[in-house]
Amino acid sequence: MRELMKKLNISINKPWINFYDEGVPKTIDYPNKMMWEVIEDSVKRNHNKLAYEYYGTSVTFKKFMLEIEEAARALKAIDVKEGDVVSIISPNIPQAIVMFYAVNMVGAIANMIHPLSAVNEIENYLNMSKSKYVFSVDISVSKVLNVVNRDNVKRIIVMNISEKMNKITRFAYELTKGKSVSVPYDDDIILSWSSFLDFGYMYDGEYKVHRDVNKCAVILYSGGTTGTPKGIMLSDMNFNSVTMQTGTMIEPVNVGDTILTIMPIFHAFGLDVCIHTPLSLGVKCILIPTFNFKKFGRLIKQYKPNFIVGVPTLLETMINDEKVQEMDLSFIKCIITGGDVISINLKDRVDEFMKAHGSEATVRPGYGLTEGCGASCLLPKNIQPKGSIGVPVQDVLYKIVNPKSGAPVEVGHEGEILISGPSVMLGYLDNKEETDKVLTKDLDGRVWLHTGDMGKMDKDGFVYFVQRIKRVIISSGYNLYPSLIEEVILQNPLVESVCVIGIPHPYKTQVAKAFVVLKNGVIAGDSIKRELKKHCEKYLAKYSIPYEFEFRNELPKTNVGKIAYKVLEDEENSR
Repeated sequence: MRELMKKLNISINKPWINFYDEGVPKTIDYPNKMMWEVIEDSVKRNHNKLAYEYYGTSVTFKKFMLEIEEAARALKAIDVKEGDVVSIISPNIPQAIVMFYAVNMVGAIANMIHPLSAVNEIENYLNMSKSKYVFSVDISVSKVLNVVNRDNVKRIIVMNISEKMNKITRFAYELTKGKSVSVPYDDDIILSWSSFLDFGYMYDGEYKVHRDVNKCAVILYSGGTTGTPKGIMLSDMNFNSVTMQTGTMIEPVNVGDTILTIMPIFHAFGLDVCIHTPLSLGVKCILIPTFNFKKFGRLIKQYKPNFIVGVPTLLETMINDEKVQEMDLSFIKCIITGGDVISINLKDRVDEFMKAHGSEATVRPGYGLTEGCGASCLLPKNIQPKGSIGVPVQDVLYKIVNPKSGAPVEVGHEGEILISGPSVMLGYLDNKEETDKVLTKDLDGRVWLHTGDMGKMDKDGFVYFVQRIKRVIISSGYNLYPSLIEEVILQNPLVESVCVIGIPHPYKTQVAKAFVVLKNGVIAGDSIKRELKKHCEKYLAKYSIPYEFEFRNELPKTNVGKIAYKVLEDEENSR
């Protein structure tokens, strides 16, 4: 281990930790600060540098903090109290980033929701979190109004996706996509973003709060390690620790560097690694609210980012893009992938491509999950064993155990990956039963997060992902849960039984495919497929809707009568 540390240029006083080390103390001095306070420190160091860019509009760190404070005063003016839950339903737009830190500044809890969530999902997330205030991007307001409980929610503030664009881009947007967006501002519960800020000008009380950094500050949503959607409670300490841990791994980071922020803010990887970490380090975030794989080359050419963080399919698109193939890419200094495991073949091809185009950057896979606040393992820059997802970041312990007995396995043997450290979640929102399943204490009182993923670790502490214990489909970095999709399809009166699996897709890695057995008398055909798709659109997020429907007379079964989804997976793989 000590030899590995020397190769990685890591101080012996700050070792990389894996579960073979015993009694290792923390190596990073984590500040007793909330997220907004960490950003405030960054502003003091970088006040004239650019914090973010959004379609031709650039904002300095100094102005960014003024925007946060302005929004925080407005929150207090509309009676947001410490501990209140404020929902943010938005892609990566400036108002949402400002609001995230403003909510933190007043001591409230940010409830982050995917704007493309189905209506019933939004209703569930608002009710589960007991949200009192909702900040919604304009394109999602109609869904919010359909389900909001007006006895509980006091205000809905609308964030226009084009408001912070430069004049030319905004004008073009309003003539095209913006034409279809309509917001009923005559509804008493609704406020525009500018009207909301006006409230803050009348507020002259205290608005900066310092709370316990180990209390819940953010709620994100995931299927969890058991596959059912849950609210994941994360603290200021969770986010700040990931920021400091990953910051030490991606050095050198220079003030004024840029990152292409494509990973979304309602995703732990996007919110921490692509927003909080770069802003804390003085790196400019180039905010991309909606992403089109076909336009990725244009983004690279236009912005020339120093850091690229995204799902593996992003890199496949990059090296196949004619615009990128003609470029000198020496400006790219770091490429990090997450959300899915990158194949050895793709990593090799991207590494060769970067070298041929003047960049020293190699693909550095990371591993993590929302319950661990994003990245907890990252491949080092200078030592990259084939197929490894990296080494645990500082102060995070990995343990590989027998999934049945819980006993540690030998070096190089496969088992379930367990994680322990300051980035591990507080628990699932109002769900002690599920929390107790995935967070367990050992005899020393250390808390371990059961990931539900199989992996192994070599003698040097490098981790290798093997497979998922849980049935999860990873599509463009998003988690799709077959059991949830199946439950929705089974609600249709035409369906007798169904099984959903993941099938390969050239850009999204995987998409969902549904094998359906119809009830007696129902004749399979395209009209039935359209009916099932329409049914799914009512209850599932767009990215969860099956890409294909295939009708079967019966589904394969195991010897105990369960649907044998692995048989269907094998059939698809053999085609």
